[in-house]
Amino acid sequence: MAKVLGIGGVFFKSTDLSALKAWYLRVLGLEIGEWGAFFTPDALGAKPGSGTVFSPFPSDTDYFAPGDKDFMFNLIVDDIDAMLARCAREGVQPIKTQDESYGRFAHIMDLEGRKIELWEPKAPS
Repeated sequence: MAKVLGIGGVFFKSTDLSALKAWYLRVLGLEIGEWGAFFTPDALGAKPGSGTVFSPFPSDTDYFAPGDKDFMFNLIVDDIDAMLARCAREGVQPIKTQDESYGRFAHIMDLEGRKIELWEPKAPS
């Protein structure tokens, strides 16, 4: 039987591709090449509890606020405190942080107003 195995990519438009790529490299350390940034399980450091979520939301959700886009995305990070310190050095402050049983989260906005959820997974208990 045919079935979906996971997310193969996140694709989105940019009004200034060069500036946006530079922002992601400077603020998050994410190098985006000609074909994007490619992640493998090894690149995730085989972090226990990590994975990919595919989740539709109701059309009236405010979860993506203050972004005005119809989508947001989540990036797995190895050290959320160090990542937020890196963001702060670039003038990017979290708009929300929270701790859950499955990890620590912080929400930031990218250069073009897209909300990004940073996630440091916790190993399942």
